[in-house]
Amino acid sequence: MSSMIRLKNKNKNMQIGSAEWEEIIINGAKYFDVKVGSKEAGQFSKHAGELIKWNSKTNLTAITDPLEVAVKHFLDSLAPARIIPPGSSMLDIGSGGGFPGIPLKIILPSLSVTLADSSRKKISFLKHVIRTLSLEGINACQARVEDLSENKERFDVVICRAFSSLDKFIESALPVLAENGIMIALKGKTSYKETGPGRLLDNDNKDEGLLYNTEIIKYSIPYIDSERSLIIMRRNR
Repeated sequence: MSSMIRLKNKNKNMQIGSAEWEEIIINGAKYFDVKVGSKEAGQFSKHAGELIKWNSKTNLTAITDPLEVAVKHFLDSLAPARIIPPGSSMLDIGSGGGFPGIPLKIILPSLSVTLADSSRKKISFLKHVIRTLSLEGINACQARVEDLSENKERFDVVICRAFSSLDKFIESALPVLAENGIMIALKGKTSYKETGPGRLLDNDNKDEGLLYNTEIIKYSIPYIDSERSLIIMRRNR
């Protein structure tokens, strides 16, 4: 990932969906080596607009400032884009307002995406956004991960941006993870020992007899000074 990007002049009156707002995403995505065009930025704008509109009646997010919505929701969702193999099936656990699943689907249209959340109201919102953006190959279901594992469906990628602990995420993800699948957790500062970007940790981890390698990638979200981590766990067998 390239060096930190900062705003030179922040327009306090900037609105979600404006040309300036979309430009922040287009330029900020370059930090992750991800290309966002005007079409994708427009879809992000529609998603963000509906997020704020629905937020007044459904608790979807505490983030409502236009810049923070662009950066903390949409740009941060793009951080794992280059790690996810094209054409993968991906499960977004606890998708909430659709992050990171919907932005990743927009950027990687070949993905087959399932958004899962236990809240009926949030699932209603997610289905509304899918219809509004005319997205195909993506669905939203009101379910716990335990319910999905009973259906015997397995996913190439299981991802989550909102979880109480890494152990809990792994416990939920492993039963629905395909052979040689990838678990990806988007976190803030991590308690793991400091590692350079892309360095493989020396120790493998074993959980319920399933072996997986752990990799931590540290980064800062473009425009703001906020340290983040991608925790990538690749299943070996």
